[in-house]
Amino acid sequence: MRVVVVGGSGNVGTALLRRLSGDQAITSVAAVARRTPASTPVPPYDVAEWTSCDVGAQGADGPIVDRLARVFAGADAVVNLAWAIQPSHVRDRLRRTNVVGAQRVVAATAAAGVPHLAAASSVGAYSPVDDDVPRSEDWPTEGIPSSSYSVDKAQVERVLDDAERRFPELTITRVRPALVFQHDAGHEIGRYFLGPLVPRAALRGRLPVLPWPRGLRLQAVHADDLADAYREVLVRRTAGAVNIAGPGVIRAQDVAELLSQGRWLEAPVPLARAAITAGWRARAVPVGPGWLDMAMSAPLLNTTRAHHELGLRPQRSGIQALADLLPGIAAGAGAGSPPLRAAKGGRTRRRTATGQADRARQDDAPHGASRQPTTEGKHQASQDGGS
Repeated sequence: MRVVVVGGSGNVGTALLRRLSGDQAITSVAAVARRTPASTPVPPYDVAEWTSCDVGAQGADGPIVDRLARVFAGADAVVNLAWAIQPSHVRDRLRRTNVVGAQRVVAATAAAGVPHLAAASSVGAYSPVDDDVPRSEDWPTEGIPSSSYSVDKAQVERVLDDAERRFPELTITRVRPALVFQHDAGHEIGRYFLGPLVPRAALRGRLPVLPWPRGLRLQAVHADDLADAYREVLVRRTAGAVNIAGPGVIRAQDVAELLSQGRWLEAPVPLARAAITAGWRARAVPVGPGWLDMAMSAPLLNTTRAHHELGLRPQRSGIQALADLLPGIAAGAGAGSPPLRAAKGGRTRRRTATGQADRARQDDAPHGASRQPTTEGKHQASQDGGS
């Protein structure tokens, strides 16, 4: 089958290209990005034929849709991963890429007669909860109103609702993952979320104490496990929504074992939110308080459908995915695309085999990286369908 990946140069796109490379079910891959890799791409970007296109560019939809439709022609599936998190202060720019871009991808997919669209949604699309009960895919997707990321993800869900009504012949998959981590996205995630004021050495387990908003709990999935999910969705032409998360729930103690030798201090949520707001308004923190609001209010994911219908068994727990990311942030790690560029002096890993990459990451891992989920995490994983 021929697959087109829109947003193929980013965190998830990189992992997906890595997964599709050499897959006997995949005959060819095309990729679209605003900023494409070098003219002679390194793995995994060399698996794809690249087209430069900004799906959120200002102007009329027609020329962009027509250009995308030409790239999509003859494809068996389109995967839309295009998404903007920065510049967080330019709200209109984010919406153009995230929502208008999604509308254009849908229109081009239909115009090209592609039978399957797999769209990147998120746990952030879900309506808020005030408990730790894992929610399945039928939970409402109205988003968290104070989070621009969540609002855009919820709006994309409405775009897909409309597409299902207008194009009944088009199979649409909504992939809703938890936080997505991998070592090679370290510098990108550091730029997007931490900014220059957070000392990278602190991410090597040297924090004196970890401040943690009271009640915060998270789920994560390793990018390679999410790529496996996309691969299964594509070859099975799965319809509907599917939640993806690694086993376990990440809580303060888990993160403290990685960063501060187990020492952590609960911070009142209003105080944490005020600090983030002040830092964001002063341009000292890259992301605003909506990210904390979303983290505090988004539901935990029930991943039963992914396990039962797609046969997915993530190879890493959520805390193991985080443990893979943290040394990548500290080292300024990257890959061979503009979004995933390494920091100056940072490392760009050129993987030749998954096993080799895994061993290299393990050598870099901070204290606690190789441990299994906590007892609490294992219990939670069984509730949400984790293995």
